[in-house]
Amino acid sequence: MATSDSLTPAGGFTSTRFILVEPSHPGNVGAAARALKTMSFVRLVLVAPRVPDVKSEPEAIAMASGADDVLASAHVVDTLAEALIGVRWSVALTARMREYGPPQMPPRALAERAHEFVRHGDIALVFGNERTGLSNADVERCNTLAHIPANPAYSSLNLAQAVQVLAYELRLAFQSAAPELTLVEPVGQHASSDKIEGMYAHLEEALVTLEFLDPAHPKKLMSRVRRLFARAGLEHEEVNILRGIAKHILLRAKKL
Repeated sequence: MATSDSLTPAGGFTSTRFILVEPSHPGNVGAAARALKTMSFVRLVLVAPRVPDVKSEPEAIAMASGADDVLASAHVVDTLAEALIGVRWSVALTARMREYGPPQMPPRALAERAHEFVRHGDIALVFGNERTGLSNADVERCNTLAHIPANPAYSSLNLAQAVQVLAYELRLAFQSAAPELTLVEPVGQHASSDKIEGMYAHLEEALVTLEFLDPAHPKKLMSRVRRLFARAGLEHEEVNILRGIAKHILLRAKKL
């Protein structure tokens, strides 16, 4: 009989990216690789690590402790935008509430919802730098927020510990949802992160043309727009509709 893991090779465990943004310590990168392998995940992405050749660092290899394959296959990119190309749903891990960020979910709830998105393609969990966490701009690129409800008097988790907690919750969710993942047809095609970012740029250009958005004093308009659409969970065709609206606004403005 097939196990839960064997039922979901493409529906969860290999469709989930764990993205570390500007990690500072090689040991944490190695420990994160180990955390992933213990939960059957394999896709580690490093965004502009402080140590450029971090995958070859002795400390990283030692802390990987048998997960050398996950560490060696980690994908290194320069920006979060590159790391999110092709991603259908992304989650920013942050301990701070953001006034204009996307909606927040506890880890178990987001893990249970994750299987709705892996039907459409890759999902990603995004973790910030050990000292400063994620920037507001990085948070706004994601669809939702997650916060691990730790001890309020001492809520700081090590980077690899946070990866372990989320990997565990996702493992439970993917195992319990395995039969559904093999039987349910997707209703709509969720738009990828890069397509959504292109739509935001197009929409911002149209709003500037309409003089609805003042680029010299943008305030928080685009941040609020991002929050609005993050709640909606945009599908591919919806992004095309919004870009079509922006295109016609720009075309009409040229005729005036």
